[in-house]
Amino acid sequence: MKVRIGYALGAVPSLYPRARRELAGLGPVVDDLDRLGFDSLWFPERINSMQLDPIVAMAYVAGRSEHLKFGPAVSVVPGRNPILMAKMLASLDVVSGGRCLPAFGLGIANTAEHQAFQVDRKDRAPWLNEALPLMRRLWEEDVVDHEGDRFSVVGARVLPKPIQQPLEVWLGGQAPSELRRTGRLADGWLASFTTPRHVAEGITAIEAAADEAGRTFDRDHYGVLIPYIPPGLDFPSEALERVSVRRPDAAPDEVVATSHEALHDMIDAYVEVGASKFVCFPFGEPDDWHAELEHLAPILNKQT
Repeated sequence: MKVRIGYALGAVPSLYPRARRELAGLGPVVDDLDRLGFDSLWFPERINSMQLDPIVAMAYVAGRSEHLKFGPAVSVVPGRNPILMAKMLASLDVVSGGRCLPAFGLGIANTAEHQAFQVDRKDRAPWLNEALPLMRRLWEEDVVDHEGDRFSVVGARVLPKPIQQPLEVWLGGQAPSELRRTGRLADGWLASFTTPRHVAEGITAIEAAADEAGRTFDRDHYGVLIPYIPPGLDFPSEALERVSVRRPDAAPDEVVATSHEALHDMIDAYVEVGASKFVCFPFGEPDDWHAELEHLAPILNKQT
């Protein structure tokens, strides 16, 4: 089982300057990740923050890099037209030579975020349940007819088709219903703010749901987004708060790696329970991005 290590960028104002003439921050980071052999670059979706729109950021990475894969971590589907979304992702896969990694979810439990998508909380899961199979059909079939509770199309088509066939879809989430959905509908699972024990339990639940649905879930498609603290930074209060909400039964340093070495060890622990794809997410901004990635890469490359 090959270990693949990616990176995620969140709300980092220094990388996203206001003036176009100053756009120097994100480009060199993409260059370093590509050159240093990172597998992929991911962009979380938050409407009410400094984070870039994932589709826009992914398009930038597609044009800037040669080898780096890219994805949203994760893109909120409820509230979006699945036909237009299928077209955007297929186009990104084509222009990048087959490097797009779709990852979907329901969105975080935040009123302001929900408001932006104009979908009631109770309707988010049914929306995703209908939209995801429809997008798959649009990527794979010449012409699609669909009649559902939310979408009705006759003779719909998405061209050009993605280079990747199939274009594999990853889902986030760790609630029992989300794990069952992953087993029924997805190709991969990307967990976050978790522990090896919870990932092991999640893998068991996903495989049971896949078996019940008559599907086979690839053992190489279990991933974890791991937050870590760059050297010289204290454990941020926001990280402590998120751990207490997401994993109240775990110690903060079981969820968030407090050093590069701790991140290496945490990946080892996840590999032991069956995960093989990892997305390292810096909780805080290093003083020097180039030095940070140069130091981090050889430590993580010991596992690839």
